[in-house]
Amino acid sequence: MLRDKKSIIKHYEQSLIWVKELRNLSEDQWRMPIESGKWSVSEVIGHLTPWDTFVLEHRIPYLFINTSLPKGPDIALMNTKAAEKSREQHLEKTIIEFVLARRQLLQTIQQFTDEQWQQSFSIGQSNITIEDYFGGLIDHDLHHFSQIQNVLDV
Repeated sequence: MLRDKKSIIKHYEQSLIWVKELRNLSEDQWRMPIESGKWSVSEVIGHLTPWDTFVLEHRIPYLFINTSLPKGPDIALMNTKAAEKSREQHLEKTIIEFVLARRQLLQTIQQFTDEQWQQSFSIGQSNITIEDYFGGLIDHDLHHFSQIQNVLDV
């Protein structure tokens, strides 16, 4: 889904507010699976932090220089480690870690010029704009936020 710079920044601002509100969950709600056999709310939120960090450290620094992007991580391994960590730590620590990484990501992307948002780069065989790249990351967030909202509304 295509999004403009303003919408992307607004999403990241709102995601900080939304995740901070999860502090009000009970321990049972925080540890509740989003579906039978699936991750808990804590694991879903916890897995977003290493991805924000990956984007900050291994994508953004390479977007505006004429070089190849570093190889991406082993997705399953990164998600598994993040889920394990979230299962072991307190709600507040998971939320604080998310907020710190997300805030840093937000501050970094706010500095992009309008021209940079439209700049293209390659991932594998795909050529996309930075705007499209972050739009895809937002789709990932919204998918998981919807899962959490669905289980908490029950």
